[in-house]
Amino acid sequence: MSEQNSILVFYVNGKKVEDNAVEPEWTLLFYLRNKLRLCGTKLGCGEGGCGACTVMISKCDRQNNKITHRAGNACMIPVAALHGMAVTTVEGIGNMQTKLHPVQERIAKAHGSQCGFCTPGIVMSMYTLLRNKPKPSINDFDTTFQGNLCRCTGYRPIIEGFKTFTEEWEQAQYAKLTNGNSCAMGDQCCKNQKSTNFNKDEQDGLYDQNDFIPYHSSQEPIFPPELKVNSVYDRQVLSFNGKNVRWFRPNNLEHLLDIKQNYPDAKLVVGNTEVGVEVKFRRIIYPVLVQPTNVPEMTSIIETKNGLRVGASVTLTSLEQALLEQMKTKDKHMTRIFASIVDMLYYFAGKQIRNMAAVGGNIMTSSPISDLNPIFTAANCVLEVCSKQNGYRKIVMNEEFFTGYRRNKVEKNEILVAIHIPFTSEHQYFYAYKQAKRRDDDIAIVNAAVNVWFQPNTMIISRINVAYGGMAPTTVMAKKTQQILVGKEWNEKTLELAYQELVNDLPLSASAPGGNIHYRRSLTLSLFFRAYLAISQQLQLNGSNVEIPNSYYSAITGFHSKIPQSSQYYQVAPNTQEKTDYVGRPIPHVSAFKQSCGEAIYLDDIPIVDGELYLALVLSTEAHADILSIDAKEALSMEGVHAFFSAKDIDPDRNMVGPIFHDEEVFISKTVTSKAQIIGAIVADNQHIAQMATTKVKVEYKKLSPIIISIEDAIKHKSYFDVREIPVVIKKGNVDEAFQNAKHVIEGECKTGGQDHFYLETHCSLAIPREDEMEIITSTQHPSEVNKLTAHVLGIAQHKVTTKTKRIGGGFGGKESRSIKVCLPVALAAYKLRKPIRCMLDRDEDMMISGTRHPFLLKYKTAFDDNGKMIACRIYIYNNGGYSSDLSYSVVERALFHFENTYLIPNVEVYAYVCKTNLPSNTAFRGFGGPQGMFAAENMVRDIAEYLGKDILEVQQINFYKEGDLTPYNQELTHCTLQRCWDECLQMSDYYRRKEEIDKYNRENRWKKRGIAAVPTKFGIAFTALFLNQAGALIIVYTDGSVLLTHGGVEMGQGLHTKMIQVASRALGISVDKIHIAETATDKVPNTSATAASSGSDLNGMAVKNACETIVKRLEPYKKKKPNATWETWITDAYMDRVSLSATGFYKTPNIGYSFVTNSGMAFDYYTYGAAVSEVEIDCLTGDHQVLRTDIVMDLGESLNPAIDIGQVEGAFIQGYGLFTMEEMLYSPDGDILTKGPGSYKLPGFADIPAEFNVSLLKGAPNPRAVYSSKAVGEPPLFLSSSILFAIREACKSARVDAGFKGPFRLNAPATAAKIRMACQDELTSKFTMPDPETYKSWNIVP
Repeated sequence: MSEQNSILVFYVNGKKVEDNAVEPEWTLLFYLRNKLRLCGTKLGCGEGGCGACTVMISKCDRQNNKITHRAGNACMIPVAALHGMAVTTVEGIGNMQTKLHPVQERIAKAHGSQCGFCTPGIVMSMYTLLRNKPKPSINDFDTTFQGNLCRCTGYRPIIEGFKTFTEEWEQAQYAKLTNGNSCAMGDQCCKNQKSTNFNKDEQDGLYDQNDFIPYHSSQEPIFPPELKVNSVYDRQVLSFNGKNVRWFRPNNLEHLLDIKQNYPDAKLVVGNTEVGVEVKFRRIIYPVLVQPTNVPEMTSIIETKNGLRVGASVTLTSLEQALLEQMKTKDKHMTRIFASIVDMLYYFAGKQIRNMAAVGGNIMTSSPISDLNPIFTAANCVLEVCSKQNGYRKIVMNEEFFTGYRRNKVEKNEILVAIHIPFTSEHQYFYAYKQAKRRDDDIAIVNAAVNVWFQPNTMIISRINVAYGGMAPTTVMAKKTQQILVGKEWNEKTLELAYQELVNDLPLSASAPGGNIHYRRSLTLSLFFRAYLAISQQLQLNGSNVEIPNSYYSAITGFHSKIPQSSQYYQVAPNTQEKTDYVGRPIPHVSAFKQSCGEAIYLDDIPIVDGELYLALVLSTEAHADILSIDAKEALSMEGVHAFFSAKDIDPDRNMVGPIFHDEEVFISKTVTSKAQIIGAIVADNQHIAQMATTKVKVEYKKLSPIIISIEDAIKHKSYFDVREIPVVIKKGNVDEAFQNAKHVIEGECKTGGQDHFYLETHCSLAIPREDEMEIITSTQHPSEVNKLTAHVLGIAQHKVTTKTKRIGGGFGGKESRSIKVCLPVALAAYKLRKPIRCMLDRDEDMMISGTRHPFLLKYKTAFDDNGKMIACRIYIYNNGGYSSDLSYSVVERALFHFENTYLIPNVEVYAYVCKTNLPSNTAFRGFGGPQGMFAAENMVRDIAEYLGKDILEVQQINFYKEGDLTPYNQELTHCTLQRCWDECLQMSDYYRRKEEIDKYNRENRWKKRGIAAVPTKFGIAFTALFLNQAGALIIVYTDGSVLLTHGGVEMGQGLHTKMIQVASRALGISVDKIHIAETATDKVPNTSATAASSGSDLNGMAVKNACETIVKRLEPYKKKKPNATWETWITDAYMDRVSLSATGFYKTPNIGYSFVTNSGMAFDYYTYGAAVSEVEIDCLTGDHQVLRTDIVMDLGESLNPAIDIGQVEGAFIQGYGLFTMEEMLYSPDGDILTKGPGSYKLPGFADIPAEFNVSLLKGAPNPRAVYSSKAVGEPPLFLSSSILFAIREACKSARVDAGFKGPFRLNAPATAAKIRMACQDELTSKFTMPDPETYKSWNIVP
């Protein structure tokens, strides 16, 4: 055995790091951020699911004599595992001081960075691709970004910017030079299509690609020579002894077996993707960790006579490469299992995980939803295991291998050394499938593998293996089905027999973990049917006479990513506009370049302050219970713990807080009414100690009932908030008379679920006591609210509290009022201890504490005539407020104001209720109740159309608002551009021609269906609380002419600071490079409103303009004296003349204000209009879907910045796409949040955006009621994404007709794969029946 080494040696950005005191528990992310102070790499989730922490790991592959570069999740990789490797972070490839890397530059110039928190990780994924393939294909993007998420941009600008590195882009540039067409689509370019409107005053493209720095791979940093020429670090045996954990890296199997003999409970770690999550989120400590990556028997891949022997430590990426190589060199029939594994690996987690995780880990964790284990089981792969005592033995992976949940036949003292994956024979066919919530980077709901052997030259089954995941606590085989199918001929009769046996073979309790019981059972048949079709097709190709209807062929495969296409159209700034006037120009986000190189500072990037301590929260573990006792003695006895705070440390009155009504507590004093409520807080030396100490705080409860989770439960128990009048009511006209006289009346209901904000930067705060003052640095959308409530809790005046926010890593409404959940405990602890205190929530904590978008239930009754013209509507609107009122009344009010969307209804009664439940308090989210309300209108018009047998568009258009119409709340519509947006969108999308093509496609395909839908929107702009419609600004001009601008809005990625600089540029008549915004601070601009309600640019823009105009007026005398002088000269002259060069600006929205009492007044300043057409294709067997195309037309007045505005349109649309299709918050009947991280909660990824995504800004529609004729953009486009849900609904209708189901059906949001599949009722779903819901306890409840 080689000499043991206890000094960690690795390189970071070309610099050698040596550490003789490394803790095995440290992740690379912790080390980078806390030890090396490289903070460009971000913590987004801590479980390898968001990609914010992506770095490049490089090492020397001595066997193949090459350097390998792989992207990895720094949040998962133990730093101890990097011995002898080189790490490259975003700081290591370029910076603002010297030179940006082309990847950094292009994502910024292409407008692919908004809040910027995800940007470094995305940059590093792209950078790693270029290091491996300097001229990638656009198809390489499919896997490159699978492990990266972005919540802001909608992904399109990122893809467009990075396309310029690809071969296809170079070919397009060549085509442009030769034939003048820059599109790789050639003659099929959308610009050549007659249906698309193009105008010389419009522009397609938001940046000039010719400005990009050329990329040359030869200019990349070299791999550290020491690591390349010297293999000493590769050979070393490592042993690191930490405080709680020992780390070993043996270099041979004998040493590994010795370690396992001595430490039977030792955990083997390669990618750390399983152990890392347990350590991080379950606070488990594994005393001994072993890294088996230097054991030759476990890292080699060897071809044998019967297949491949793959070492258990081989990474999934290396396995994939080896299998692909085999597929190139072997006969196709020999590699059918290999092909299935490769296909499955494409959808296995993200690229970063596959690069690090080992095949053996996937087997040994024995997850019942493993992607690979059903394949290995159906293939009867053979495992080599070894122990010190008993040596080698072999185990077949079959129905007996898995012995229970996450248990198998490998003994405790044994090590999995390798897996043997067999070749397939000529008459053997193998297919495997997976269905998940999202295609890319998701865990399976159900997966299946089918392995069939036929008697030579026949269709007689000689043997069959069928394995499933997701149907039991283990991977299971359908044993009875297998037995009964042997000897049968492969035909429809046998298929039906297989169905009968599978139903019996795979029972699933109605209360089984995972829920979706009917869907999962149906999937077992659907996936087998898909395998049947695929094998039948192969038999046909080999000459067998098996029949497949022509309409079935499209069902053989699922969906694959398409090469994305897009266009963006906007009004070009006229040539007559001053060059120094940047209003209307598509300039990049002012922080984009800093964000792209990791230099933009977010709160947790701020260096630790002298004496700083860390705070961790103690959360309730019951949903409804009295607190009997709280015992923190054990926690306080821990080394490094300084204090524990709870309700006893704060006056009862000051413990009560809230944004409108003070109806929730900083620390719960007596009764918890939701899980994850804050009971107390531990303050300790660091995050690790503080979080461990929270687990030692003992809380004794007395459980109470009922536990109310859903809106239906709340209605049943009449559980409503009553801090103000309920219900909120609007009445107009005579609804009863209209119903009595109407020809047609229908009733219906619809429901939308919750949606987590999933801002990439979680809630965080830093409180610094200064003398008798308190400085709060926080990630919030509402600094003034934090300021006010901090002063309230501390019992001091507001002028002693300063709240600062430089930028936040996404907000979307979630940081408008809920930031107090972190800020206030941190401020209290800092005030009490007179020490700086910091807290940043982990992702699971954030999702448990901060609440979601409000779920809504809307019940309506609608009257209409023979033409579909609506006459009257009575609607009951319910939202799920959670345990406190928060902003729920305001949210339900906006739903009430938007329930009719763009449709005139003369007689209306609206009743709105806020439901009180035992869930975390729900809060503001982009749209603020508007999308949920509008969802009712779009369901109504479709119900009417289907009832009358009319085209949906006909019913929509006959009900459209027109100029001068009055809303149900009696606001007159002026400057109404609804019809223009609608007409242009229908024309741009070529709706009617495509509708005919879709109808034809649906007639020709049974198991794949397409649908198309058009949706309009009308979104009111203003806070409905009148007093909030105000803003302030402060402008300071220095003697060198530079301008420091401060306003009341918060930069959270929406480009607010950029727009404000553009407004100031025009108002002052100077270039944007002379203007800077440092931060938002309550000691600069006080009493600000939240940056919310899409009003940030409107309110702050006018305040900035007013402040600038004050300065301009003061400069007038000096401009008159020296009309040809420079700005700097005028400033100097004014200064020398003792003229004030600072000014405040203030603005309040005029002529607005609404009364519920009289149902009169202007609720909104104006409306933003838009329209969208979306086309989808659904897989009727699985419920999967793909968005083929979306066209959007938005009226944004005269855009302040078309690039930012189009980015907001696209970002809102994709966020809404998540709301309406895949983002589903699930809760247990006991109130547990079941979706609290990217592993279980799925938001749209790179592969989910429309394959063609076109956005056009309506031209010639100036808005007289906002700054420089612009319009608000943040929230209005979000509802347009419901066009995808309604297109899915159209596709489902076609499938239902084919299956003989006619009549109305409901598709609620989100339209998940499960809902889509179950809406496509057919002979497969009909084979299962569910028991009465009253007879069992469901695993989950929809809120």
